[in-house]
Amino acid sequence: MTVPADLPRLSDQTLGAIRAGVTRPTYDRARMKLGIVHLGLGAFVRAHVATYVEDVLAQEFAHWGIAGVSLKRPDQRDKLAPQNALYTALQRDGDGATARIVGCVKKSLVAPEDPEYLLAMMTDRAARIVSLTITEKGYCHDPATGRLDEHHPDIVHDLANHGTPRTAVGLIVEALERRRVAGFPPFTVLCCDNLPHNGRLVRDLVVDFAALRETGLATWIEAHGAFPSTMVDRIVPATTDADIAAVATATGLYDAAPVVHEPFRQWVVEDTFIDGERPAFERVGVELVGDVAPFEEMKLRMLNGAHSSLAYLGYLAGYETIADTVGDAVFARFVARLWADEIVPVVKAPAGVDLNAYAGQLLARFANKAIRHRTWQIAMDGSQKLPQRLLFTIRERLAAGLPIPCLALAVAAWIRYVSGVDEKGAAIDVRDPMAAQLRDRIEGAGPDAAARARAVLQVEAIFGTDLPREPAFIGAVEAAARLLADKGARGAAATLAAG
Repeated sequence: MTVPADLPRLSDQTLGAIRAGVTRPTYDRARMKLGIVHLGLGAFVRAHVATYVEDVLAQEFAHWGIAGVSLKRPDQRDKLAPQNALYTALQRDGDGATARIVGCVKKSLVAPEDPEYLLAMMTDRAARIVSLTITEKGYCHDPATGRLDEHHPDIVHDLANHGTPRTAVGLIVEALERRRVAGFPPFTVLCCDNLPHNGRLVRDLVVDFAALRETGLATWIEAHGAFPSTMVDRIVPATTDADIAAVATATGLYDAAPVVHEPFRQWVVEDTFIDGERPAFERVGVELVGDVAPFEEMKLRMLNGAHSSLAYLGYLAGYETIADTVGDAVFARFVARLWADEIVPVVKAPAGVDLNAYAGQLLARFANKAIRHRTWQIAMDGSQKLPQRLLFTIRERLAAGLPIPCLALAVAAWIRYVSGVDEKGAAIDVRDPMAAQLRDRIEGAGPDAAARARAVLQVEAIFGTDLPREPAFIGAVEAAARLLADKGARGAAATLAAG
């Protein structure tokens, strides 16, 4: 499927030509002012957070326009700028697809091109929220401890160059310092990444960084700042050329930057904003709570933990997407056992939530063939994801003297994946900040699968100081690695699924 060359480009000027049945902004975008600066303008925020803001604006116009900021590459800005930052959100399920034009993103920026302009925008009193989706590795922290990595080269740079920060933490601290000097209140920092206690984690990183600059700033942030924790949930696969062509067919316009998403969405937010200033999220389905921890634990362990497990096993078994993976009855049974036997027993359910029913809902979402969420995409940055998605559950089970065969197989599959060679001997394009270090350990351990696993499990930056010294953990992953080597990913999953 290709896009006709003569199609007009999506923009404010061409909205009138959009095809019938496509939802578009009903408010005056020209009157909308910025209220949110979002760091990390990827597909997820545009398919999730921005759609909630769009729903708020559709009900009641307010100055909650979003400035979307890419922290490194110009790709997203280059696609959105010719479209006045408009884009299409395409919802897909078994019944078909529906298209919606999202208008709440007012502008898109690239931080390194003009950091002073961005800092001035964040310092302006109109910016009441700075939100983030920069993925786990963007926080420049130690995943095992959750504290700031003071030796990370970008953190070292930002401490020496306050006016040209490279990191989200550096930008936030510099903007907060400028607001403090100007006598302005701080903005609310709203983390929307899949990290446990994400608000508290970002607060600690910001305070750690501020303390390295100037003690008074850290004290001011601790006294006056707001860092609500959140839980976000919506499956958003990477956009493909076929998706762009499908959007052109649906809308009659060429959109270089659409996003594709499933129907389901959930956003749980602690309602602790500076001076109570936020969009009217309660009107559009956002769950505003006093403590998000039970929701984020449920989602991180059950959805994200299972997603990563299926990504590594499914990729090794030759499956391109999660839907393809769970379409294989072996993996469907494996993930059902993973949930029922190993995850659900150690997860505290939020009030009113049946965890077994939630697991069934997750499996149905994973099986949505209209959402082609690639196993390779989910497999990225595993060294940063495993501590939150799998290792917390493993620690709780080991502390209770409970077995971890399915969880251990997921860890072993990740180790096999980061070796860079699949079950057929083909190279794997491993995207992980620790890829080289992990591959060196694996190759240095020789060909034995258990020895390779044991070598990787000694990396304290991932597994902490406790798990490398836990015989039950080491033994379980070594056994899983041998099973994986003997039977392959599908055979290993079948063995465990059978009990």
